[in-house]
Amino acid sequence: MSFWEYLNTRHQQLLTDAFQHVSAVFQCMVIATVLGVVIGVVSYRSGWGGSLAITSTATILTIPSLAAIGLLIPLVGLGVAPTVTTLTLYGLLPIVRNSIVGLRGVDPALVDAATGIGMSRVARLCRVELPLAWPPILTGIRVATQMLMGIAAIAAYASGPGLGNEIFRGIASLGSANAINQVLAGTLGIVVLALLFDAAYVLLGRLTIPRGIRA
Repeated sequence: MSFWEYLNTRHQQLLTDAFQHVSAVFQCMVIATVLGVVIGVVSYRSGWGGSLAITSTATILTIPSLAAIGLLIPLVGLGVAPTVTTLTLYGLLPIVRNSIVGLRGVDPALVDAATGIGMSRVARLCRVELPLAWPPILTGIRVATQMLMGIAAIAAYASGPGLGNEIFRGIASLGSANAINQVLAGTLGIVVLALLFDAAYVLLGRLTIPRGIRA
């Protein structure tokens, strides 16, 4: 069976796996973004605090993703739980680092001006600092998403959702008629989804970043 014939006969299952893959990555990115920005906001004013936040989240990436999922299985079981936990933790570093860099890069004169017109600390953060720091934060989100698209495939090891199941089934049946087709379908599917995600982020940036800041 050719690759195109395989796609034609398995397109329903592949679409289901692709939807589950996108859903898992998207939900974990939402959680990682909220946590990462909060960590950045809490730590960016302190030199040691920012260093601790970046070092701690960077340490997570030194753990092989397969090992991390394997270590989580005895704690949270198989399926969605180890997938969500692993992807969220692995997505933190680019967001935390870029949040800190972006917030520290805001012109102090603008913050002083906001203070001068009577803005509270929360108002300055929400209306001045975070909007100006949004471009690097969005870049961190884009990088984290691309990382998680690939790492999510490993979640199939713990019976997680997504296109990784197609890849693992193909690897497990190497030598059979459709093994290569399964691995290729899963891999290309992840690449296509990653490109679509990145295109969506480019569009989001054009919609949310003023032209003057982009320039």
